[in-house]
Amino acid sequence: MDMCTPCCISQLACCCGSAACSCCCNCCPKIKQSTGTRIMYAFYFLLVTVICVIMMSPTVDQELRDKIPFYSELCERMNAGENCKTLVGYSAVYKVCFGMACFFLLFSIFTIRVNNSQGCRAAIHNGFWLLKFIALAACCAGGFFLPDEGTFLEVWRYVGATGGFIFLLIQLMLLVEFAHRWNTNWSSGVKYNRLWYAALAFVTLVLFSVAVGAVVFMGLFYTHPEACLLNKIFLGINGSLCLIVSLLAISPCIQKLQPTSGLLQPGVISVYVMYLTFSAFSSKPKEMVEKDGVNTTVCVFPFNSGLESDMKIVTTMGTVILFGCVLYSCLTSTTRRSSAALRVCRNSEPETERARCCFCFGDDTEDYDEEKTGSGQNVVYDEREGTIYSYSYFHFVFFLGSLYVMMTVTNWFHYDGHKIEKLLEGSWSVFWIKMASCWVCLILYMWTLFAPMVCPKRFEA
Repeated sequence: MDMCTPCCISQLACCCGSAACSCCCNCCPKIKQSTGTRIMYAFYFLLVTVICVIMMSPTVDQELRDKIPFYSELCERMNAGENCKTLVGYSAVYKVCFGMACFFLLFSIFTIRVNNSQGCRAAIHNGFWLLKFIALAACCAGGFFLPDEGTFLEVWRYVGATGGFIFLLIQLMLLVEFAHRWNTNWSSGVKYNRLWYAALAFVTLVLFSVAVGAVVFMGLFYTHPEACLLNKIFLGINGSLCLIVSLLAISPCIQKLQPTSGLLQPGVISVYVMYLTFSAFSSKPKEMVEKDGVNTTVCVFPFNSGLESDMKIVTTMGTVILFGCVLYSCLTSTTRRSSAALRVCRNSEPETERARCCFCFGDDTEDYDEEKTGSGQNVVYDEREGTIYSYSYFHFVFFLGSLYVMMTVTNWFHYDGHKIEKLLEGSWSVFWIKMASCWVCLILYMWTLFAPMVCPKRFEA
């Protein structure tokens, strides 16, 4: 009991004061204050996102009606309409995401020009988690009391679409940066240990095998001799573009300017482009052809006969990848390396890299003071001399991420009658967004290959 008391006190200080958060378990590895702060904001973001997914799920709605006694009476007492109709559907998601977006936008404005982690505003950013949770809940609840709901939904829809497109662009830029960073980090270990070269070759082979397998899979099951013309055209275009960028990456002119350029980067890009292509084909409205006098759906997910169960597999995979990309974009877009990548300039030298398997959230900093938190996890205070990332930009990325999640969960502009179980089903807007994302991703990668020719001074060592 005595050992737990200091840890409980530290957690209470974390929730209600400016102390850094940490786990109570002493066996957990030490954590940086800056990392812990970003993880807590990501937890808030993920929590609200899950609530939005629940609001768009009629399955969950039906389960609540069946399992909660006096459900209708409870909804009426809450003034939430019959069977809580105002708490489900796309309009409810818009209101909740409006509250979350306002929360992060206010913090983005509040933390402008915060360069010292010892100030009052920095303390609020890094602590007071219980109070901030209450503020976030109040913002999300406040969206349900907005007047003139029709005008709000119409205007907020276009605000969300604009912010969602900007976030999607940042996400694609960070994917390209991730591919370059992976190759640079592992290549730096080759001169010390040849096993890193073997690891690079193996991962590259796996990536291209997955990409080629995806092309063959979609060629067999997502095309048809009498239908699906768009699928045939775009599969050929995207496959050809992936081959072109792969050849460009190892061409002599590119190798001369970027010796670390290899096949790992185009392998990562090719796999992601093939995933987006597959997702776009799954999102396209179904096509029918007449076989033996019977209308038959073609170019659909092939396994099992029930389309409902098939789409659950696709939707689950798409949702996991969506959350992964959103959280990676929000958490890493404010690191020094990623910020440099977004400005298209040299962000690190291979000589200073330390090859490691887990490089995604690598050290932006070196040695800092460490503080024991009772019997719990150790906290490294890495911002004593100043902030190591932009607080304001960090919150602004989460603001854009809130808009992106709002538009994705509600199926962009095809929100009427939409269900979360049909996240990847039958929408031309989603099809074109994902197809355009493929091309933007490839263009961004090609730009990083040619950028040293166009802007040589930005890439000088």
